Amino acid sequence: MTYRVVQWSTGNVGRHAIAGIDARPDLELAGVWVSNPAKYGKDAGELAGLGRSLGVAATGSEEELLALRPDCVVYTSMADVRLMEAIDDLCRILRAGVNVVSSSPVFLQFPDGVVPPEMSDPVREAAEAGGASLFVNGIDPGFANDALPLAVTGISERIDQVRCMEILNYATYDQGTILFDVMGFGRSLDETPMLLQPGVLTMAWGSVVRQLAAGLGVELDEVTEHHTRLPAPETFDVSAGTVEKGTAAALRFEVRGMRGGEPVLVLEHVTRLRDDLAPDWPQPAGAGCYRVEVRGEPDYTVDLQLLGGDGDHNTAGLKATAMRLVNAVPAVVAAPPGLLTALDLPPISGRGLL
Repeated sequence: MTYRVVQWSTGNVGRHAIAGIDARPDLELAGVWVSNPAKYGKDAGELAGLGRSLGVAATGSEEELLALRPDCVVYTSMADVRLMEAIDDLCRILRAGVNVVSSSPVFLQFPDGVVPPEMSDPVREAAEAGGASLFVNGIDPGFANDALPLAVTGISERIDQVRCMEILNYATYDQGTILFDVMGFGRSLDETPMLLQPGVLTMAWGSVVRQLAAGLGVELDEVTEHHTRLPAPETFDVSAGTVEKGTAAALRFEVRGMRGGEPVLVLEHVTRLRDDLAPDWPQPAGAGCYRVEVRGEPDYTVDLQLLGGDGDHNTAGLKATAMRLVNAVPAVVAAPPGLLTALDLPPISGRGLL
């Protein structure tokens, strides 16, 4: 069976999704939505940097794309700074009877107990009205802290703690809005960026902790958040801009699922803009990694190293997010209508060998 797919946005993740859709023999790229008028009419292959035409021209018309009646939309538009607009987008697509796999808003990965029902109910209502499904995922939040840790716990006799870690240098992540405005890098340590406003970490990654708890049958007492930032020792440049001396250049945070006063399920990020910063913080395997630590009987540590074809680990992370969505299309189309989580779907795999 061939599934007709529309790609919604062509940014850092979207262009990799186009390449992934093109690579799967069971998917057909039916349309591409873009927000920038300068991209209207351009071929999807050009927008994805494939160096060849795919015969699909980009458009800014939602009506035109939904009229195609695709089986699924791969939605990768940024939601961090346009949360309600993104939710409205998803609701319109679902009400039109079109399934969606999406990289955002991330709390929809597992919203129960994470956000008020009024933030997730409209999506559920739209899915029911349209008879369609929505699956929100990626690499993190996503595979690195849902499928991967749950798979590792499947070989445990006893589980005392599960810790899911992202340990990456973001210097080559060319997205200034996320890096500077949302995460607060290159900003004064006296300022509190969007990501570190009280409750935001829990809203974004509390879904990870709550979903692990549901998957493991664990009742949590509460979810807490903690963070530490370190300054740049001197001024230096990264792909997204300049980081001045004394401004934020390293960030470490945890979202902790607590039971009996102990952190039993932990999501941790260790983010640097230079490899030499915070040498006492956890170090990655290879150029960068996602790490799962299961403490119990026995103890396990699993490192998922990232490296793109261009030699960059951040490229690999973007590709992983895109492919988690693209590879989920057949399972999501086959699933009953509603808001799906990783606990609702069968194992997701790629397709074919060269």
